[in-house]
Amino acid sequence: MIKISVIVPVYNVEEYLPKCLDSLINQTLKDIEIICINDGSTDSSGEILEKYSKKDSRVKVITQSNQGVSAARNNGVEIAKGEYIGFVDSDDWVDADFYEKLYTTAKQYSADIAAADMVRVKHGKIRKFFNFNETRISDNFIEKLKLCNAPDFSYTCNKIYKTDAVKKNNLRFEHGMNYEDIIYTAQALYYLNKLVTVPGTNYYYFSRKNSIIHSKGNAEDYQKAIEYVKNFLKSHNAPLDEVMTQVKTYNLLKLVRVKIKRKNNKTKIRINKGWG
Repeated sequence: MIKISVIVPVYNVEEYLPKCLDSLINQTLKDIEIICINDGSTDSSGEILEKYSKKDSRVKVITQSNQGVSAARNNGVEIAKGEYIGFVDSDDWVDADFYEKLYTTAKQYSADIAAADMVRVKHGKIRKFFNFNETRISDNFIEKLKLCNAPDFSYTCNKIYKTDAVKKNNLRFEHGMNYEDIIYTAQALYYLNKLVTVPGTNYYYFSRKNSIIHSKGNAEDYQKAIEYVKNFLKSHNAPLDEVMTQVKTYNLLKLVRVKIKRKNNKTKIRINKGWG
């Protein structure tokens, strides 16, 4: 039985793809399938995928015209045969025990979602920026949002999701926009049942300048995603001041910028001088 289907969208990442795939084929959990969606790559990513599929039969390569990361993930979900689904971006990687710990904990607590720690790698520096200190379980929507610090930190790749629940609720990524993770995470935490947090294993997010998230039109897509999530949360009676950071910025004479963040009755003030 396939325990986890790992879906990897691939587009022109020849420099980073081998490290990503190595981290997956060397997982301590062996009963996985690795569904790689080659989304119209024009570099050698396709050849790298074929090489790995010949080396490891668990690597399945699907080639399509360029449709974007959301379409690639959705197409992967359609053919996934695992009990759970996981997503990995093709320039990222995971600890060797990542999926074993997530799967074992999810099964132990009969959870639809299991969530792990996140590490950011930027300019050669590694920093854990999302950390679970203990195993926590919840089937309450508001509590699940708070445990995952969503929607402020809406990551899909540090989690696994029960496949039947994903397909039953028709959970899919929004096409044609960045920050699709923000929308998907809010929906997943609402429609899927129990969440369990899994400390002690890491997803490594590699931050690079030419990634999709740094592309033009990013700010507009971010605002669209945030507005969608705000409306979604309101419609399901989630208190916005508890689960979303409210940000106000004041520019004083182009010499000082004051940024005020407020969430759950807590206020943080940041002052930047000489920004003009």
